[in-house]
Amino acid sequence: MESLSGSTALVTGAGSGIGRETAIALAKAGAVVLVNDVAQQAAQATCAAIGEAGGQASPYVASVADPDAVRSLFHQFDEEGKTPDILVNNAGISGNGPTLDLTDESWLRVVGINLNGPFFCSREAARRMGRAGRGTIVNIGSIYSLVAAPQRLSYCTTKAAIAMMTKCLALEWADLGIRVNCVAPGYVDSALTRELAASGRLDMAALERRTPQHRLGKASEIADAVLYLCEPRSAHVTGHVLSVDGGWTANGYL
Repeated sequence: MESLSGSTALVTGAGSGIGRETAIALAKAGAVVLVNDVAQQAAQATCAAIGEAGGQASPYVASVADPDAVRSLFHQFDEEGKTPDILVNNAGISGNGPTLDLTDESWLRVVGINLNGPFFCSREAARRMGRAGRGTIVNIGSIYSLVAAPQRLSYCTTKAAIAMMTKCLALEWADLGIRVNCVAPGYVDSALTRELAASGRLDMAALERRTPQHRLGKASEIADAVLYLCEPRSAHVTGHVLSVDGGWTANGYL
């Protein structure tokens, strides 16, 4: 069954990884998907994959860190009659490195994409969802929304802020008919994690040992969690941070 038939979903950072898998999952569930990415070719490739699977999608290139670009993007949706009633704030970047070496530019870039972007997009989406009396927002956080780690200050700080933003907006916008939740992925087997492992910045074997299920997650598993939070079956779920991490954040034992 197409549980999201009649819905329009915007997924940011949907050109690869979790964003791409989420866009595909939402399209398979019947939503028309607005595929956002800063890379046009990547956005178009996701749309092509959705089209091949029988879904509907259109690419949109914009940086979520730019408030003017976000406003223009939503005005374009209005003009095209594609105003989203589902928003998945997925766009994000890492920021690993010693804090004393963290430059102003790097800090501001991570904050701009990981924190400001979800705020700008959520604000524009909620203005429209509120008028319609319904809407769903899912933020992509991280295990580092919930636990700390060294040499990841900008990433941990912004992802922790996303978890709190989720709860604050869920409370404030419930009367507007808008649900706001967060999915907090653990380490996911992806091109990025494999690249970090190859460069010596991640120890894949150690990550697997640290995870109770002894494996990394799959992008499709994160997408499934997002899909659940977008569907009517989760209608009474709001303000929740859902860990999808193989038990990582529950594990306090060595």
